[in-house]
Amino acid sequence: MSDRVIPLIDLDKFVNGSEAEKKAEVEKIGQAFHQVGFVGVINHGIPKELVDEFYRASKEFFSLPVPIKRSYEVPGLAGQRGYTSFGKEHAKQSTVADLKEFFQIGQYVRADDPLKHEYPDNVDVKEVEGFYDLSKRLYKSFEKSGSHLLRAIAIHLELPEDYFKEKIEKGNSILRTIHYPPITEEPRSAIRAEQHEDINLITLLVGASAGGLQLLNAEGEWLDIVPGENEIVINVGDMLQRLTNNYLKSTTHRVVNPPKEEWHVPRLSIPFFLHPKSEMKLNCLESCISEDRPLAYEPITAGEYLDERLREIGLKK
Repeated sequence: MSDRVIPLIDLDKFVNGSEAEKKAEVEKIGQAFHQVGFVGVINHGIPKELVDEFYRASKEFFSLPVPIKRSYEVPGLAGQRGYTSFGKEHAKQSTVADLKEFFQIGQYVRADDPLKHEYPDNVDVKEVEGFYDLSKRLYKSFEKSGSHLLRAIAIHLELPEDYFKEKIEKGNSILRTIHYPPITEEPRSAIRAEQHEDINLITLLVGASAGGLQLLNAEGEWLDIVPGENEIVINVGDMLQRLTNNYLKSTTHRVVNPPKEEWHVPRLSIPFFLHPKSEMKLNCLESCISEDRPLAYEPITAGEYLDERLREIGLKK
């Protein structure tokens, strides 16, 4: 694997390749998620221009005066739509808030959709031209790439290829744009994002504007993840780890502060947290339970699990 910390797969070979190519990518992604919990993906189908445009719009939003940004905070939604101000979210084992502010975009459903009561409207930022349209296009693009990856995972787990299809259609996925402002004073033990695991099925992350992402390997070492040009980083979330009874690994990761001479550089990062619908059962798959891997979790739905975790990280009271 040369000096790469995470394996690399070519999503286009899975989607459009020959049977042999498809099989090879499934094997690579399955092993990566079983052993490392992370994988780099090229030819992922998310247009670079769209990502660049959304970066520009996000930068513009985070540059707005604080009172204007705060006007996009939606009370009672646990940060699931709109703006969450600096210092609100913390890792579940920490009491010190992460050094970040963020904006979240959720699922789009029509007003007459039976699931509409679960999905509040998304928030448009009127000061930033094209913000709503760009975020919607990027959300849909991430959803599409994520669904291909879950097909590959289903094949690896010897489930029907479309196992996840209905479960993630109109799922509770979140597109989050995160701004880590320049660090102006010695941080009070906080880092840009303290070590944590993601809640969802899988996370898709387009290259951040500055480094700092690290994963914790099986030997207990923190390793830098440095994606190549136009590569996205995908990791397993706790819901997928739970579903597979710990066979696929939700790996601990964090975002560390840069060296002091780079404190003045802000960091912008755009993850997409792919969630299923709330009603999906996260009961461990029978095929992932064995003598060597006894049942590790009680039955729970995705909605119940999300609720529990949002309270742990301080977004929900």
